[in-house]
Amino acid sequence: MRITLINPNTNGSTTRQMLALAQQAVGTQATLDALTASFGTPLICDEAALAVAAEAVMTLLPTLEQSRPDGVIIAAFGDPGRAHLSTHLACPVIGIAQAGMAEAAMGGRRFCVVTTTPDLVSAIMCTARGYGLGQQCLGVRLTPGDPRELMADASALEQALWVACEAAVREDGAEAIVIGGGPLAVAARALAHRLPVPVIEPVPAAVRRVLAELVRRGQGGYQVAAG
Repeated sequence: MRITLINPNTNGSTTRQMLALAQQAVGTQATLDALTASFGTPLICDEAALAVAAEAVMTLLPTLEQSRPDGVIIAAFGDPGRAHLSTHLACPVIGIAQAGMAEAAMGGRRFCVVTTTPDLVSAIMCTARGYGLGQQCLGVRLTPGDPRELMADASALEQALWVACEAAVREDGAEAIVIGGGPLAVAARALAHRLPVPVIEPVPAAVRRVLAELVRRGQGGYQVAAG
């Protein structure tokens, strides 16, 4: 079985980082490859960039139809282009927001999304409502400062995310946290054992959801465990 991870931004380094994390999650259960958007922005920071990312993802449809993967992951928090690909491909197409929020909400948990991009808060909340999780999503906690500057400093990014996550638990009562963004995946892993509630890494969550969907469709004897 083969899963294709799509990075809707143009940053090839981010693609490689997300692919490595996805590979750790999938183990030997499937093979992975990746595609990077051919146009758009290296970091999706607002709704205009998210819309362009959706267009970039949709242009990959002919490539996917030719390569025929068994599953597709949309690795940007907003799932740009997911609905379009789902309509045209027979395989499961899973977004990291879709998977991350669903995993955070398991068992009726209330959750917060923690991210770096203030101009995407409205889109994130709309995404939660679109997946039927608006009542469980307590809101979005933001890191301070410019997202691009934070992304250039791994230590500062991890610390800023930690502060926002801690506030989500202490002030908002979050019972789980979703780290809202594919490019934040490495920092999300570093935070997982520093908080008293589950911290959902969206890329591995999407891998688990794809594998679970393949099991449901009878396409593999996978062992899938929620985070």
